[in-house]
Amino acid sequence: MTETSNQDNRNHLFLNSAIGFLGVLLIILLVALGSRIIYPRIAAERTTVDPVLVSNVIQLEVLNGCGVPGIATRFTDQLRGFGFDVVETGNYDHFNLSESIVISRSGQMENAIKVAKALGIPEEQVLREQSPDFYLDVTLVIGSDYDSLNF
Repeated sequence: MTETSNQDNRNHLFLNSAIGFLGVLLIILLVALGSRIIYPRIAAERTTVDPVLVSNVIQLEVLNGCGVPGIATRFTDQLRGFGFDVVETGNYDHFNLSESIVISRSGQMENAIKVAKALGIPEEQVLREQSPDFYLDVTLVIGSDYDSLNF
């Protein structure tokens, strides 16, 4: 009788443990569900974005147009130090660009002019090439005159 009693106690212990675990899991799921119902309302109130703040962030890509290895990466660090958001670096379609140019991709020339002024590029070298395909504000193409820029 003792062996059956021990077996019954083990079965009860296992069942009680399983019920306790499932109960805790149910409570966690209910709390998660409740927070999903309540949280979006709170998050919607907290995530009002100031349009002035967003427009101050200028996203740009830096392209190597002179063929000097690593020049785009070096300018990326400098531009980030100026507070610009460099989202991409790479090579221009050719390496024989004599003067650096800044291209406005979003149509807001003010952003391109800010980048040009930060590097000391004349406004005559700021171009507008607006397209809905571009997800960034400005493209900087570094030419052979990179030594004369604010670097």
